Amino acid sequence: MNSKEKYMSLVKYLEGLDKVLVAFSGGVDSTFLLKAAKDAIGESVLAVTFNSPYIPSWEVEEAKKFTKDIGVKHLIINMPIINEIKDNPENRCYLCKKAVFTCAIDVAKKENIKYVLDGTNADDTRDYRPGMKALKELDIKSPLLELGFTKEDIRLISKEVGLLTWDKPAYACLLSRIPYGEKIETEKLKKIEKSEMYLMSIGFKGVRVRSHEDIARIEAPKNQRFKFLNDELLDDIVKNLKGYGFKYVTLDLEGYRTGSLNETIENKNR
Repeated sequence: MNSKEKYMSLVKYLEGLDKVLVAFSGGVDSTFLLKAAKDAIGESVLAVTFNSPYIPSWEVEEAKKFTKDIGVKHLIINMPIINEIKDNPENRCYLCKKAVFTCAIDVAKKENIKYVLDGTNADDTRDYRPGMKALKELDIKSPLLELGFTKEDIRLISKEVGLLTWDKPAYACLLSRIPYGEKIETEKLKKIEKSEMYLMSIGFKGVRVRSHEDIARIEAPKNQRFKFLNDELLDDIVKNLKGYGFKYVTLDLEGYRTGSLNETIENKNR
């Protein structure tokens, strides 16, 4: 099946749902899914974005712009940090997803919408993602997963249909920057967001700032690590990140890898 046929299989699948709510983060996957839903059922699509201290403000703004550009009804819901995850347990993602998508289901019921969709894809099954358990329990539909769309498929077809997000770096929520067991606080999330925004502003893409209390551990994609071999740049990075509230600034020589904080769970399970 070529990319055009694969995309049309998704559109046909969505046509059969009649009316849907799409959980829309503004990332590569949910943008692709929302575009396909708009192509499939037009005005019968409602995009819902959750605005929380652990969601970067620039992502919410990008989500607003996209829905406006393609003419999709868009609802922003403010979501606090729920009490169940403030101590950052290992099942944090499960508890968060359960709360967020329960809210999405409530919205769907009020809007007389039967189906709630999310952008989980086939590659998401390869990492530790306890949030997927919550999606199954709540009967959330994941069309990209059901139809076998990989991240590569989504990026390729996104480019073909003209989506600017086709090469957007993956960007998980800011909770993924804080090790399990380390308390989640709004101020901590703010300094992580500011640090990553600064690093992106000076040319880094897909960069992560993992927070270990007073220590910032920077993970940059492997093909960008060489940029740090500049004394003046390093001094500026240290100055800015300390200005945002970190006491120490470190560079992870291994570079960015998905779910690096899950390594502690994997080692414990071994």
